[in-house]
Amino acid sequence: MMLCRALRPKNLPLLFHKPKVNPCELWGAPFGSLFSTHIVGDKPILVRDFIHSALYDPKHGYFSQRSKSVGVLPRAIKFNQLEGRKGYMKYLDKIYKESEVSWFTPVEIFKPWYAHGIAEAIMRTANLSVPLKIYEIGGGSGTCAKGIMDYIMLNAPPRVYNNMTYISVEVSPSLAEIQRETVGEVRSHLSKFRVECRDATDRSGWGDAEQQPCWVIMLEVLDNLPHDLIYSENQVSPWMEVWVEKQQDRETLSELYKPLQDSLIKRCVEIIDLDKKHDSQSSAILKAKSVWSKVFPKPQRCWLPTGCLKLLEVLHEVLPKMSLIASDFSYLPDVRILGERAPLVSTKKDGSSSDYSSYLDARGDADIFFPTEFWLLERIDHYCSGWLKLQKNLSSKEGKKRRTITLDTSSFMDEFGLPSKTRTKDGYNPLLDDFKNTKFYLSVPTHNTV
Repeated sequence: MMLCRALRPKNLPLLFHKPKVNPCELWGAPFGSLFSTHIVGDKPILVRDFIHSALYDPKHGYFSQRSKSVGVLPRAIKFNQLEGRKGYMKYLDKIYKESEVSWFTPVEIFKPWYAHGIAEAIMRTANLSVPLKIYEIGGGSGTCAKGIMDYIMLNAPPRVYNNMTYISVEVSPSLAEIQRETVGEVRSHLSKFRVECRDATDRSGWGDAEQQPCWVIMLEVLDNLPHDLIYSENQVSPWMEVWVEKQQDRETLSELYKPLQDSLIKRCVEIIDLDKKHDSQSSAILKAKSVWSKVFPKPQRCWLPTGCLKLLEVLHEVLPKMSLIASDFSYLPDVRILGERAPLVSTKKDGSSSDYSSYLDARGDADIFFPTEFWLLERIDHYCSGWLKLQKNLSSKEGKKRRTITLDTSSFMDEFGLPSKTRTKDGYNPLLDDFKNTKFYLSVPTHNTV
């Protein structure tokens, strides 16, 4: 089993041997000080704001500096011409060396079949009596958009393709331009496709709420959404918000702990029910825990997907009848940072990748990505639909407003894709065999909406 993070060299140990790199070897103190000044001013900021700046700052953020961080393959891989896993890995090594990009996404490596599987899932579920409208959040190189539009053009009734609309919501101007070029390879797609260069979590960019059915696609988006961090001194101490501040030397960053007060963090804690177990325990158990925590204190750190919560709150408000397809990583290997749902912070220099042991080391040179707990994604989805809130009212008998399912990537592609197209000569299939740490989440509205 190979655990993949968008098929980057850092996770292909058979091909790459990566020495651990000291952060100060990558950036000298002047750059670190300069960028830290951009991220953290004279006042402390929440961890989610630090992560957002480290990834998306227009001048110094990781994605802004690396317009070619997401690779585009000049042609589709012919898997049936590869001997097996060894041949596939060797081919990946070759294309990475030729392209010098940070990573190729699954939809790129397995084009067009990965996107075709998503398109088939939409076709089977969508109400095709109304015009098909698709939003993609973070469309990367545009390969998914083109693949889906190609599939619908070839397999759906002509009226479905002719009347469809595909909107990419992309925060990166450079990627937005690449998407237009990719989709524009088929001229008839251009009249049906557009890119809106904006932040999908910003409610003001969406305009009025849409009451028509639509689809929202998010591929490897959740992992790069900002998270917050909460901290507890021991097993019974209350949770505290974590803020980032400058130390007196103006170059070093440190954490600051405050009582929970941010509304987004509070909502996320409520959804996870962090305090439920604590509240349900007897006074005797709590007293024993209190004594134990003083003798053997165990600090606790918990990462909260507040960026995901904010995005889904906006989407449910502006697209109340949306159907959602999200794909992401349920598990990340070799995480060095402490805390539940902790991220990998990975950088690349001279073809070698290395992981940092602290998120504070990210200075625009590192990708910060998180695992997705799909049971929690489902709870957030139900919360944002309004149903989970109603369940706190014990008198409410209203049914769920969303019908949801989580599938392993192999199960999703077995059901909706064409697995034979990504199979090598000896039967090895990287799409089905290697993506054991990825899942698909599907969510559609029920008739219980109001």
